[in-house]
Amino acid sequence: MKGICVLGATGSIGVSTLDVVARHPDLYKVVALTANSNIDVLYAQCLQHRPEYAVVVDESKSAVFKDKLKNTVIAGIKVLSGKQALEQVATLDAVDSVMAAIVGAAGLLPSLAAAKAGKTVLLANKEALVMSGDIFMQAVSESGAQLLPIDSEHNAIFQCMPTNYKAGVSEKQVRRILLTASGGPFRQMPIELMAQVTPEQAVAHPNWDMGKKISVDSATMMNKGLEMIEACLLFAMEPDQIQVVIHPQSVIHSMVDYVDGTVLAQLGNPDMRIPIAHALAWPERFESGAKPLNIFAVGRMDFEEPNLERFPCLRLAYKAIAVGGIMPTVLNAANEIAVESFLGGQIRFTDIPVVIETCMDKFDATSADTLDIILAVDQQARVASQKIIAGLR
Repeated sequence: MKGICVLGATGSIGVSTLDVVARHPDLYKVVALTANSNIDVLYAQCLQHRPEYAVVVDESKSAVFKDKLKNTVIAGIKVLSGKQALEQVATLDAVDSVMAAIVGAAGLLPSLAAAKAGKTVLLANKEALVMSGDIFMQAVSESGAQLLPIDSEHNAIFQCMPTNYKAGVSEKQVRRILLTASGGPFRQMPIELMAQVTPEQAVAHPNWDMGKKISVDSATMMNKGLEMIEACLLFAMEPDQIQVVIHPQSVIHSMVDYVDGTVLAQLGNPDMRIPIAHALAWPERFESGAKPLNIFAVGRMDFEEPNLERFPCLRLAYKAIAVGGIMPTVLNAANEIAVESFLGGQIRFTDIPVVIETCMDKFDATSADTLDIILAVDQQARVASQKIIAGLR
C-alpha cells in the first residue's frame, strides 16, 4: 500500500484525487491532506480518509480547525499550520506519492521539496515548473524522483510517448507535440467586445470544471501558454516543436507527432479523474470513475489555429520561453496578480495581457540558476504588476 500526500486537497484536483483514491482503498493510504483555509471541506475529507496529518496554511483557520477536531473520532490527527508545514508533510517517510495540486506560485516550494526527497510527484501545478524550470527538473534527476504529469494535456502526451518514457528526457523519435486547447468561452466572441467580459463570464468554462484562476487562464489562453512552457521542460522540446491546436470538443487531450509520420492521440471525456488515475496506477491502469467516451455522441471533432490577436497571452508565453532566464517567472507572477485584480473588479479582461507585457518589459533577461533568484524575481514582478495596475485605474 502506497502512502499519498495531497497538496491542495480542497481544490478541484484534490477532490478528484481523493475520489479516485477512495475507489482503491487497498492500494493507497492517505497520509496527509493540506488546505489553505477551507476547513469545512478539509474536515469532511479527514472524516472520510483519516490522514495522519492535516495542514491548514492559514494559521488563524488552523486554530479553528484544531478546535473543530476536539472530541471527535478524528481528534488524533496531527494538525500543522504555515507554509513550511507543506514541505514537511510532502517529505514524510510514510509518503510515497505527492499530488502537487496547489495553484500558483504557492505550490513551488512543497513540490520542489517532494522532488528533492525522491518522491513520485504527480504534478498538477504547472506554475511551479514554469517558475523554476531547469532547477525543478535537475532536482528530479538528481534524487531519482518520478515525475508524472497530471494536466490532461501533458498526461496525454506522456501516454503517447514510447513505453518506459521518463519525463525530462529528449525523445529523438518525436518530431512535434500538438498541444490541444478548448479555446475557452470567448473563442468566437467579437474581439471588440472582449473588454466588456465579466469575471462571471470568464470562469464559466464550456467543458471543464476548474477553479477561478485556472478558468480565467483558460479564457485568456495563458493556461495554454504556461502548458507550452511546461511541455518544453517535461519533454525536453524546443518551443517551435510545440504547436497549440484549438479543439473545442476537448475530446483529444493532445497528440504526439513521430518522425515517421505517425500521430498518436489520447482521447477521453473531459474528466480530470482520467489523468489522475493514470498517474496513480502507472505503469498499470485502474478504474477512475469516469464515464466511457461515446464517440458517436461526440459526432465531430474540429481543429483550428489560435488567433494571437484574440489571445495575446499565448504570444507572451512564447516570448517568455524564447527569452528564457527569469522571464517565465516574471510572466507567471504578473499573470497571477493580473488575474487576481480582474477577478476583484480592478481591471478589465483585456488589461490582463497589458499588465503582463508591461511587467515583462521592465526586466532584463538574466539567468535563473538559483532558487533564491527565482523567488526574489517572483516578488519583484508582483510588486511591479501591482504598480502597473494602479496606473490603469
